[in-house]
Amino acid sequence: MKENPSGQFLLELAYDGSDFCGWQVQPGERTVQGCLETALGTICNRRMRVHGAGRTDSGAHALDQVAHCDIPEEKTGVPWRRALNALLPGDACVTSAVWAEDAFHARHSARGKIYSYTLWTAAEYLIPQRRPFVWAAGELDFEAMRRVADVFPGRRDFAAMQNVGTSLAHSVRTVHSVELVRGQRPEELAVVVSADGFLKQMVRIMVGCLVKAGRHKLAPEEMRAILDARDRTLAPATAPAQGLCLERVLYGQGQESRSAFPGQGSG
Repeated sequence: MKENPSGQFLLELAYDGSDFCGWQVQPGERTVQGCLETALGTICNRRMRVHGAGRTDSGAHALDQVAHCDIPEEKTGVPWRRALNALLPGDACVTSAVWAEDAFHARHSARGKIYSYTLWTAAEYLIPQRRPFVWAAGELDFEAMRRVADVFPGRRDFAAMQNVGTSLAHSVRTVHSVELVRGQRPEELAVVVSADGFLKQMVRIMVGCLVKAGRHKLAPEEMRAILDARDRTLAPATAPAQGLCLERVLYGQGQESRSAFPGQGSG
């Protein structure tokens, strides 16, 4: 990251998506991008546009969403993190505000993302203690889920893991890893997926597959057949958005978003 206030301004955000209609601006809807642009516009006295690393679904959450924007020269001295957090609603906050290289782009410069999806597998529903999760009532077979999770990593056409709604040139992606992580309580189970990119609701469909596997209704060979067929209608239902969280956006060397410009990252 640069040490001089010029070029692209990079913002990291965390938000509870429960009451947002996703990241992207939508007319008449409460969105994270909309709230952020409104706060920026209030400070800069002009219409502001921010560009995010990617969309998150309505109801989904983020611990490390990344966005960039152009800041007017006369506003470069603003303590941006403090100023924006004073204007943002309580369910969203800026965790870092830094100057990036001129060529930096929140989406185009990204090399990958990490998502998590948290399940509560107890017979009874409890109020979330740490982060939002989705209740998958009843015990799931961890080893059966792991065997199906091991089918996903690699570079392939993930058309079967994509819901309609986004126009893309192709549906080939590289999944680096799919991990099952036990939480602080045995009933809490997180699915952590790392990939170079994701299709629309891809992680949520993968989780739907894993839950079905945990109930002994989907075997690894069946999962491979679904992926090879590239047919969304063969895959299980999409898991609800409430359990999904964007954990981190990954960038190349020299573009690590956590090296804060003095006075901005922790202000």
